[in-house]
Amino acid sequence: MIRVAFASNDRRTVNLHFGGAESLVIYDIAPGQADLVGVGTFMKAEQIGETGRVGLTGTVHDKVLPKLDFVEGCAAVYAASIGTSSIRRLMAQGVQPIIVDNGHDILDLLNEVSLALVHGGLSWVERAKAKADAAAVANRLQENPADRETHRLLTSVDELE
Repeated sequence: MIRVAFASNDRRTVNLHFGGAESLVIYDIAPGQADLVGVGTFMKAEQIGETGRVGLTGTVHDKVLPKLDFVEGCAAVYAASIGTSSIRRLMAQGVQPIIVDNGHDILDLLNEVSLALVHGGLSWVERAKAKADAAAVANRLQENPADRETHRLLTSVDELE
């Protein structure tokens, strides 16, 4: 299972710019199934002054930080557009930025990811799946350390004597 975010204000289509998005939705996707696990709403971002940076309304704060926090743990984020700074920041935290046409149907994208989990074809899905599988193994090992047993095994037939 992998987690994917979508920049959407209607929960049906990808229709927002990532940095300016007032809403993001997150799904957990497994082969044949997608579960909505989170909806984040954010303050409206707007230009501050004539030459100021775009920030949160009434502040000078970075508009992208809350969104980066919200998508932490996601394998990818789909948006109608993503600025280069946000692309670098998403990739630095291990989230694949994906730009799709404005109005792209989220259900179609969920099906695409589900099929890629089973049959491959999307390299970012394969990387995310491998990462999720490795994390699941590590979690299982940490959950029951008392249940783990270590055995010294033979490495050559000479040890049989």
